[in-house]
Amino acid sequence: MNRKTFPILLAFLCMGFGDAVGPFVGLAKEQFSLTNFEAQFIAFMGFIMFGIISVPMGLFQDRKGKKTVLLLGLVIALAGLTIPLFGLSSYALFLLTILMLGAGAAILQVAGNPIMRDVSALGKYSRNLTFGQFIKAIGSLSGSLIPFAAAKWFGADWRILFPIYVASLLLTIVVIGLTRIKEEKAETPANFKSCFSLLNNKFILAMVLGIFVYVGIEICISSGVPILLQSRYGIDLQTWGLLGNAFFFISILSGRFMGSIALNWMKPALFFKATTIMSLVGISLIFIDNQVFTIAGILLTGLGFANIFPLIFSITIDSMPERSNEISGLMITAIAGGAFIPPVMGLVADKISVTAGFAVPLIGLLYVIYLAFSKTQTAK
Repeated sequence: MNRKTFPILLAFLCMGFGDAVGPFVGLAKEQFSLTNFEAQFIAFMGFIMFGIISVPMGLFQDRKGKKTVLLLGLVIALAGLTIPLFGLSSYALFLLTILMLGAGAAILQVAGNPIMRDVSALGKYSRNLTFGQFIKAIGSLSGSLIPFAAAKWFGADWRILFPIYVASLLLTIVVIGLTRIKEEKAETPANFKSCFSLLNNKFILAMVLGIFVYVGIEICISSGVPILLQSRYGIDLQTWGLLGNAFFFISILSGRFMGSIALNWMKPALFFKATTIMSLVGISLIFIDNQVFTIAGILLTGLGFANIFPLIFSITIDSMPERSNEISGLMITAIAGGAFIPPVMGLVADKISVTAGFAVPLIGLLYVIYLAFSKTQTAK
């Protein structure tokens, strides 16, 4: 690590604010009296912009630079999070807030993941990106812990998050704006054709689909846990239900910190295999109708999930570093999985049961396990 990484780590912290969409699902479900499908549609709004703007931003970044795009993402997220400061009276207005937050988070991911390579020592990209994702998990965790603390000890509601997030974004904009970063640039500017032609590479295609599936199932777990705890054990969503979500993000936080240490000596492909098996054991425990096993499953799933995203991303970038902006655009586009997979879980929960809905992330995890045990062997 060096001083150039600090501003980038602040950006990763702000990226984590986008993951507040997960706990927002349960909170908004209660506040606006929504069905499971309507509540999970919040996740759709939070992640659909990843599918729409990530590739264009990757191409724009190829020409204008990663720092410029990073600042743009911060400004758009700031604009979205400012809306609730003037009142949040309707479900539609909340969806607009989430849409802009999602757009900002998408742009931050497009720039933040590859710019970490520019400030990393040779051979340390996977480690540093995992540590960056550890910092991002702190931002993600804030979406659960801050509302919990506000309700439990200060008599405030979950909307206290918005002024805190606004202040954090303003600070990050100033720090990054004052930092000089030497960026690695491609010799030939990318275009839509060159970008999407990468999907002809079976390895790249499989890994992009891996991001799509992984992000979708992570949001399924983070948004579904509070609802599961309420429906199965009668736990209040505003307090202990949110804490159940926090357990998931605490375990992700811990797992990413441990991962950044383990990757100093363990090869990324081997670590990828180990973390997917841990995830499988964790999700399986959630299905057991026992509160202790359920909480243990949530924690173990978070530990397993912790390093999947940075491992898929860094393994893919390291296979073709000269195309990092294009690969980044494709992979961040795939984060749109967070928009499409959670509503499927919501439909299953409405039609069958909340517990049955967790079959959706379980099925998705099987594909990620397939990647870990087969496709990583083809990385160049």
